[in-house]
Amino acid sequence: MNKQQLANKIWESANKMRSKIEANEYKDYILGFIFYKYLSDQEIKFLKENDFSDEDIKELTEEDEETVEYIQKNVGYFISYQNLFSTWIHMGRDFDISNVRDALSAFSRKIYVSHKKVFDGVFYTLQTGLSKLGDSSGSQTKAVRDLLQLIKDIPMDSKQGYDVLGFIYEFLISRFAANAGKKAGEFYTPHEVSLLMSEIVANHLKGKNEIKIYDPTSGSGSLLINIGHSVSKYMNDSNNIKYYAQELKENTYNLTRMNLVMRGIKPDNIVTRNADTLEDDWPYFDENDPSNTYDPLYVDAVVSNPPYSQSWDPTNKEHDPRYARFGLAPKGKADYAFLLHDLFHVKPDGIMTIVLPHGVLFRGGEEGVIRKNLIENNHIDTIIGLPANIFYGTGIPTIIIVLKQKRENTNVLIIDASKGFAKEGKNNVLRASDIKKISDTVMKRESIDKFSRVVSREEIRSNDYNLNIPRYVDSSESVESWDIYASMFGGIPVSELNELDEYWQAFPTLKTTLFSTSDKPYVDLVVEDIKTSIKQHPDVVMFENKFKQAFDDFRIYLKKELIEKMMNVEISKTESLISEDIFSRLSQMPIIDKYAAYQLLHESWTNIAIDLEIIQTEGFEATKKVDPNLIIKKKDGKEQEIQNGWVGHIIPFELVQKELLYDEYQALKDKENRLSQIPSCYEEIIDSMTEEEKETDVLNESNDAFVTKEVTKKLKELQSETQSNETIAFKEKLSEVESLVKEEKELKSQIKSETTNLIKLTKETIENLSNDEVYALLEIKWIESLIENLFRLPNAIVDHLVSKIQNLQNKYGTTYFEIESQIRETEKQLCAMIDDLEGNEFDMKGLSEFKSLLMGK
Repeated sequence: MNKQQLANKIWESANKMRSKIEANEYKDYILGFIFYKYLSDQEIKFLKENDFSDEDIKELTEEDEETVEYIQKNVGYFISYQNLFSTWIHMGRDFDISNVRDALSAFSRKIYVSHKKVFDGVFYTLQTGLSKLGDSSGSQTKAVRDLLQLIKDIPMDSKQGYDVLGFIYEFLISRFAANAGKKAGEFYTPHEVSLLMSEIVANHLKGKNEIKIYDPTSGSGSLLINIGHSVSKYMNDSNNIKYYAQELKENTYNLTRMNLVMRGIKPDNIVTRNADTLEDDWPYFDENDPSNTYDPLYVDAVVSNPPYSQSWDPTNKEHDPRYARFGLAPKGKADYAFLLHDLFHVKPDGIMTIVLPHGVLFRGGEEGVIRKNLIENNHIDTIIGLPANIFYGTGIPTIIIVLKQKRENTNVLIIDASKGFAKEGKNNVLRASDIKKISDTVMKRESIDKFSRVVSREEIRSNDYNLNIPRYVDSSESVESWDIYASMFGGIPVSELNELDEYWQAFPTLKTTLFSTSDKPYVDLVVEDIKTSIKQHPDVVMFENKFKQAFDDFRIYLKKELIEKMMNVEISKTESLISEDIFSRLSQMPIIDKYAAYQLLHESWTNIAIDLEIIQTEGFEATKKVDPNLIIKKKDGKEQEIQNGWVGHIIPFELVQKELLYDEYQALKDKENRLSQIPSCYEEIIDSMTEEEKETDVLNESNDAFVTKEVTKKLKELQSETQSNETIAFKEKLSEVESLVKEEKELKSQIKSETTNLIKLTKETIENLSNDEVYALLEIKWIESLIENLFRLPNAIVDHLVSKIQNLQNKYGTTYFEIESQIRETEKQLCAMIDDLEGNEFDMKGLSEFKSLLMGK
């Protein structure tokens, strides 16, 4: 399984296993055990790299003080053999919940002094919560044993960026957040929002060799990790990033530490605190040696997603250096207290991004004063309005504010990104193209119609420092208007054609081909077939050819970058390089949305990256491997995982069948298609049966299916009956049914046999692929669909224009006068029909009155 499949499997199983335990609590157990497995595996890895044999490892006990100290100094802790995760697995039915309690207690005792801040108390939530997993020792043992089996296959190393562990950990946290309701906000910032903030921060910090980043409300630590990951793409050594994290809730604080450690971040680069950010600020110092460990914290980037509009106590904080310059946030809303805290810790050339509720942009009182001071001191750089319902547990509109200590300009970039998202379940999600567009806009400080605007400080002053986004950026859809003259007399308003100006610029002579010229502000459509006239127009043909030429060697470029260099591709950077290449090719065709092209790339890249990670981690031979296809089946009331054939480790079976085993594949498909047609044949026969025929026993009670035994029985009866036309017709129908039943049975048997044979043949074919065949298949899998999708973009542009023109023609094609004439003609016809009607006295009086109404009398 690739990392996504493994993550899905673990989540599905974990969600079934958690029974009545809240998702927000259950995450602490499964994530805690994953972390313990990680630490166990890291110790074993270290020992084997230093010539410890399996037998040596089995001898590891706390009594061997020299070995214990050696391991502690190198990995920061010590786990004896009997307490290793792998030992628990090998114990099988002998494993007991007491083994976990003993192991966690021993771990706390054996943390090395220099690693206390990273590991001390990290398993407290897990240790104290084990009793919630069952009412008895036996039920707790079973629950933990099931959990251990669930996570035992997660690889814990991180070769060539194949960060399976980090991916699965992030995935599980996000899934638990989705199921945790309002409590989700306590520990998780949606991945897409993290990525957006990461891109903004990383772009600002480009060129720095050493970086400090800080999250004062760190939650799971995922936001901090994503920032670090993005920043590291522009650095030679990711070990030059130092991570600072502060979190109030102890169980969430433990999550932060686990997450940071498991991403391969060196303990020396992790500085964490379990404290109230607003009440207990850095500078940090060790209580045992305050004078020598005093460390006022100033960092290159602060990122945070604090709890929204939380109550806090501003009493006696007016002289706190974090707030003294700007003012105190009101007692009932700590939003600006968090913002000012973050800003205080940013270096002069640093940056901060913070997620806050939309209300901080326009609320008055103390918040209005703070906002004015921030603007006048030139700290607010960018405001980004996010889609509603994008955070788990709350549907309120949210924003990202970007602030800096020192800026070259005095304006504010305001972005309304609230309209760009995809719907996933109950939540809205930023797409890759949305993130790219927003981050590019921030980087270039662009004003884009209905999306963004660079606003001067003078304009903000004139609005009394109100930063409400709609005041500056109108992203609302244009309301459709109807031209009175065109509605009455016909013609298409030139003003509405001018709204399609981007098309007329792209196709300079198309407008004069489609429409008449007139000295009035109205024109007529002069072509009958709009679609054909547009698609065959020289400007449009030239546009499509220009696109083809721009991407003429794109396949060669991708083959070189992805196929030829697959073992050395820098996966984290290559998507950006390819997107830059696509943007460059589209630079002369502004009518094509480059971000739509980027979205197509990203959707393809998601799968390409997984394959590349596997190939770079496991070697090229991984392309010639197959895996058991495991499915869940119920047996004796219990779900069991059983094998059902095989699947390609990287190369899909169906791709191999279509390309290398086409005859066998097509023969099987033909049989499957014929089998799918037979039910409709039965339906046709049933529809053709008389009521008398349906009353026989050949159909089931609901008369929608044949009873095979009764069909055979009835046919025999009909053989002995007088051969009337009705009997012959019925016999023919039943004979056809009998023939179909036989064909259906034979087809099912053949399909089952041929499917088994084709799976076997495909397995053998994959395992014996030549290198050239692998390259060809990967080219189809990685490159073909991307190119096909990109080449649909020009056609989509043209189709959209056709639709626009057709709508205008439909809108004004029939005038009000023509409609009125049609109504009058219809009324006359109806009056004439009324004159022909006959009835009693009252009927005729009623019809007479109705006729008068129709004639307007």
